Formats: sequence, C-alpha cells, structure tokens
Amino acid sequence: MAKSIMIQGTMSNVGKSILVGGLCRILRQDGLRVAPFKSQNMALNSFITTEGLEMGRAQVMQAEAAGIQPSVDMNPILLKPTTDTGSQVIVRGEVTRTMSASEYFRKKKEYIPMILEAYHRLEEQYDVIVIEGAGSPAEINLKQNDIVNMGLADMVDAPVLLAGDIDRGGVFAQIVGTIELLEEHERMRVKGTIINKFRGDKGILKPGLTMLEERTGIPVCGVVPYLHLDIDEEDSLTERFERKGGSGLADIVVIRLPRISNFTDFAPLEHRKELSVRYVSSAGDFGNPDAVLIPGSKNTMEDLLWMRQNGLEGKILRHASSGKLVFGICGGYQMLGEEILDPEQVEKGGSIQGMGLLPICTVFQGEKTRSRIHGCFGDTQGILSGLSGSHLEGYEIHMGRTTLRKGNPLLKIQEELHEETGKVDGTWQGNVYGCYIHGIFDSAEVSDGLVRAVLKAKGVDTDQVMTMDYNRYKENQYDLLADALRENLDMNYIYEVIEKGMKMPCSL
Repeated sequence: MAKSIMIQGTMSNVGKSILVGGLCRILRQDGLRVAPFKSQNMALNSFITTEGLEMGRAQVMQAEAAGIQPSVDMNPILLKPTTDTGSQVIVRGEVTRTMSASEYFRKKKEYIPMILEAYHRLEEQYDVIVIEGAGSPAEINLKQNDIVNMGLADMVDAPVLLAGDIDRGGVFAQIVGTIELLEEHERMRVKGTIINKFRGDKGILKPGLTMLEERTGIPVCGVVPYLHLDIDEEDSLTERFERKGGSGLADIVVIRLPRISNFTDFAPLEHRKELSVRYVSSAGDFGNPDAVLIPGSKNTMEDLLWMRQNGLEGKILRHASSGKLVFGICGGYQMLGEEILDPEQVEKGGSIQGMGLLPICTVFQGEKTRSRIHGCFGDTQGILSGLSGSHLEGYEIHMGRTTLRKGNPLLKIQEELHEETGKVDGTWQGNVYGCYIHGIFDSAEVSDGLVRAVLKAKGVDTDQVMTMDYNRYKENQYDLLADALRENLDMNYIYEVIEKGMKMPCSL
C-alpha cells in the first residue's frame, strides 16, 4: 500500500497545487511511482480523460509531473461554479446535478465512501500519494464533515505539511493562527511548514523562522522563492489575467469572460515569442489587436449578455468587419453563432441572439458531451487557409448541440489512426472561425499555423516563426520546478515524513 504526504495551506492561492506538482516530479525522478490526489476541487478548468470522464486540470498538471495518465480517481469530486452560490457537481467524472452551496454542504458526507474507494485504488498502484488540500483547514464554518483537509488526512492517516504565502504578507500570523485554530489531534498531523513565494534575502527571514519553530514546535522544512515558471494554476486565482501584453510581433486579445473556463486552451500561445497575449475584460482595454480569441464559459448566455452590455461585443464585431481574425472555442464558438436556445433551462432559459458571425444555432440540453477528439482541419479558407489538413488532438466538454445552417465545417473528426469517422466540428465564415475542441492549440501544427497566419495578415515575415514542442516545453517546466524545490526544501526531512508518516515526532 502506498505511503502518503499531504500539502495543506493557510488559505487559497498559497501555491498548494504547484508544490504538489513539484513533489510529484521529484518523487518520479527518484524512481518512485507517485500519483496526486485531491478529493474535492472547485474549478472551471476541466479535462476529459481517455475514458470520457471529467476532472480538474490541476490534478492533470500534477499527473503530468508524475509521468502518469490522468484519472478521475485523482479528483473524485469536481465542483464547477454556475453562480456565486451554486455549482455543477461532478462525481467520478459524471455530472450529478447543480446544487446550492448549502445543499452540497449537507450532502458531502455521503461521498466519503466513494472518495475512499478512489484513494484506495491509487494506493494499490503507486508507492506514494501526494495529497492536496483546499483553501484552509482552519475554516471553522466548513470543518463539519470535512472531506478535503484534516478530515481527509484523518481518513487516510496522512502526515501534513502546511504552506503559507509570504508574498501576500502576514505569513507568520497565517501559519501560527492556522495551527492555533486546529484541534489537538489535527495539530499532531502537521509535521512541517513551508514558506512559499519568498522574494528577498533569506538571511533577514531567519529570526522569523526561529520564532515560528519555537512558537509552534513544528520544523520549517523550506523557504521556496517566488518561481517564475509556466505551469497551470488553479483557474480562479491565476495571475496570467493581469498580463498587459509584451514585445511580440502580434497582439492577441483573449476575452476574459466573468465565467471563463478552460482558458488553458491558450497557454501554448502565451509563451510564443512572436505573440503578445493579453486578457481583456473591458472595452477600454480592447485596443487594436491582430486577433481576438473567445474562450469557453460556464454560462454562455450570461457572458454574452455581459459583453453586449459592456461594449466588448461591439468591439469584436468591428474587429471582425475589419477583416482580422476571430476564433471562438466552445462557449465562445456558441456566442459567435446566430441564436442560442435554452428550452430546458440549462442556463437561464429562453433564447438569445448571438453575434451573427457564424451560421450556426445552438440548443442547450441537459446531457453533457464529453469525449476525447482526434481530427484535422478540412478545406479551410481565409486567414487560416494554411491550416488545411493540420492534425490536432483535444476534447469536447459542453452542454449544447450546435447545428450548422450553411457553409462548411472547420474540422474533420478522425479515429486515432487518422481514419475518417464522417463526423465534423466547427465552422468558418470569412475571417471568423469556431469549434468545440479544447486543447486545439496544443498541436504544434495548429499553433505554428495560427502564428504564421496572424503575422502574414499583418505583413510580417513568417520566416521568423519557429516550431515549438509544447509537451517538451511543459516537461522542462516541471523539471525546473523540481530543481527549485530540491534546492529550497529539506527533502531528506520530507522523505523521512513520507516514510514514517504519523510515527514521525511532531515537535522539535
């Protein structure tokens, strides 16, 4: 049976996901079979496994770092917020229904057997499970029937490392306060603390570390610097939305929708030196971009109305009329159509007129489409004509069914061996394109083709475009993360915690 270690945090956004990913990579490098686990994740960035099941992308990142295939056992419960007080509840990759926060709070204890079954399946396959908590274990209002922090640690008997974020200030109060609010048996589980996101001279920090150890009786097992790495973060807390562009040859705008989902679709474009990718949520920041990308949304109709009201829709329509590229994925694809109908009240009910840039109509239905996709671009015209025949892989995850009223499909869906299935996806009209396929730009053929097309339309020499292997790029980032953690964490101590578990003395 696998040994375990759990990373909990003093609050959200302390870097738990990245620390778990880095430990997974270190353990893998050291020859261990390792898997991540997070019993309950709240995120709008999700992924479809090879079995057609849905899970959070943070655990996908961690599985990649561990060198294994993602499995819903690594994230048995996924909550996808639909409103400020309600979420779609996904259990073992399947949608159950949308619940209010209070209803889920009352019901979550019922999921404990399923959570433990998923965990035990991983235990049978791996040497070590690196577990991620959620938010803080000291949230008094959430501790009853906890299934993701100390409650889970008790259920699987996991030792805990508690991480705090010094970049946001007050890290000593964070850590001491969290430990003080834990019950005695919970404090016994905390075998070490981690100061994360540090900038500056560690020498100046030493008196504080000594005080922290004296005050808590728990070793500080590392001070991790603020890392400038390109690794997927928890979607609601990402810093990429604050980027204001760069020195790229072309300016790319991604619409930052209020309920934006799967914006990781654009990660392969963000690190291209030829492009400056920025996220825009107001008409005043739109500028004069060379291309506009519209991402997925957990509430397509409400987000379209939001763009209509704040002037962004008008900006996109004028951009399209100027002959420049517009590309929509999933919810963004639906918005570009002529009409969206919601007879079953999957979102807000009724109907809404789309932007009218693509000849499609979408009807929302209760059943969610979830599938892995292999395909290629068909006979594509316009700005992206150079993508014709380019191969891609990705996944569909949406509630609507879209009908092409006229024109040509954008993509041909294939079997893994590139055999035609007769199925198609997406469409194009003039300089406007759209499809349902998440991860479409992960393909070097597609991302290279998009970069060349945008530069060519701008009159820039496309000989400057250099092919980039995105998977190799991600592997390099995981290795850099592992190097940084090895340098700044006491890995000998952490290995001792993993080996001894709760037998490890809990005080200095």
